[in-house]
Amino acid sequence: MSLMFDPESAVYPFPPKPARLDDEEKQHYREKIKALLKVRNAVMVAHYYTDPDIQALAEETGGCVADSLEMARFGSAHPASTLLVAGVRFMGETAKILSPEKTVLMPTLKAECSLDLGCPIDEFNAFCDAHPDRTVVVYANTSAAVKARADWVVTSSIAVELIEHLDSLGEKIIWAPDRHLGRYVTQKTGANVLCWQGACIVHDEFKTQALQRMKALFPDAAVLVHPESPQAIVELADAVGSTSQLIQAAKTLPHPQMIVATDRGIFYKMQQAVPEKTLLEAPTAGEGATCRSCAHCPWMAMNGLQAIADALEQGGSAHKIEVDAALREAALLPLDRMLSFAATLKLKVKGNA
Repeated sequence: MSLMFDPESAVYPFPPKPARLDDEEKQHYREKIKALLKVRNAVMVAHYYTDPDIQALAEETGGCVADSLEMARFGSAHPASTLLVAGVRFMGETAKILSPEKTVLMPTLKAECSLDLGCPIDEFNAFCDAHPDRTVVVYANTSAAVKARADWVVTSSIAVELIEHLDSLGEKIIWAPDRHLGRYVTQKTGANVLCWQGACIVHDEFKTQALQRMKALFPDAAVLVHPESPQAIVELADAVGSTSQLIQAAKTLPHPQMIVATDRGIFYKMQQAVPEKTLLEAPTAGEGATCRSCAHCPWMAMNGLQAIADALEQGGSAHKIEVDAALREAALLPLDRMLSFAATLKLKVKGNA
């Protein structure tokens, strides 16, 4: 099928980096944020890939640091009337879908995601319409509109298990948007999967030859890889998994060093989990090449302390997430299916333990 939009070759303009703050300015904004959280009856939820200063502040103020789905679930269960979501826009949308009665604020609504940008709803609708016999499964890293088109939403932590389940029912699948994760679950399950060809700009940049050289330099190190990475990178891994699964792998693997092929924002929580181990960034620049993301999402970097303080102080259209009621209801259905499946899976694993 010919698409008007080609996500595989798309190049996205990077946002400007926020101004650096000195220690005195950081402390000023930390204290301001703490006070504003109380005034607004707000709680802060931050993604693993945000700046360590932000992750630490979320923990310090009774919020959480987690992946996008856990951020939304934490916010939904928390009694606060306002959620400050430090992450990218689809995470704020997911939080609003699960907590429509709450005010959801973000440091900036311009914080995008290449997977979200790489799956525009009009082109995706046409893609799905061309394959009406397939069950539509979309990754959490998508817009509310794309979620609303889906039969299922999924996270990387349960992707393999969900596709196995659908395959056991004889279903053929459309997978979107990440082609590497789609290829990974297809290999793991043998299911009939048709992949949309999007990619994460961070995970897509890890380089095979450079990683092999790094392994040679650190022979006692384990390689931890997110399945959004290219197949050649995944094949070099000692552990492949979601962000939370990689943190768990760092704890359980006996290696004294970890070469980590995911956004370097994970180092804050991973180092907490394994303070005695050395964490090393997997290489993103190949022979004669320069990386664009350099193992850190440029849109995640927009979540600065000053921007968080501004969001809490100003609110307004520049910071407030809104999701149309009808769109929210449609997107909630596949999200609820996933949450129910994940809960059942968790009980099954617990029962087998």
